[in-house]
Amino acid sequence: MGNSKSEEFSLRDNRIAGYAKALANPARVAILRFLSEQNSCMCGDIVNELPLSQSTVSQHLKELKSAGLIKGEIDGAKVCYCINAEAWTEMTTVLGQFFTTYKKLNNTCC
Repeated sequence: MGNSKSEEFSLRDNRIAGYAKALANPARVAILRFLSEQNSCMCGDIVNELPLSQSTVSQHLKELKSAGLIKGEIDGAKVCYCINAEAWTEMTTVLGQFFTTYKKLNNTCC
């Protein structure tokens, strides 16, 4: 989170922010959607699915891997990527809890 003093916020808030950052790009959302429909995938397959260059896809894969949402294993000259099921479950739980915390009251704001 840069210089935003992330250590002063709760672990849960930092996790939500990390997942939100990973989801903040439509290319990364498309990669996650594609991988969620597969058991595993070679990087080249992902490039064929998106209107992006190999290097751009690689950068997005790096961000998703850094967020823990995907795993990658080296298979010869290729890297096989798949959804990290544990992180995916945690993300859906944490984000779900976050979005259900809003309680619609008699809000007269705006």
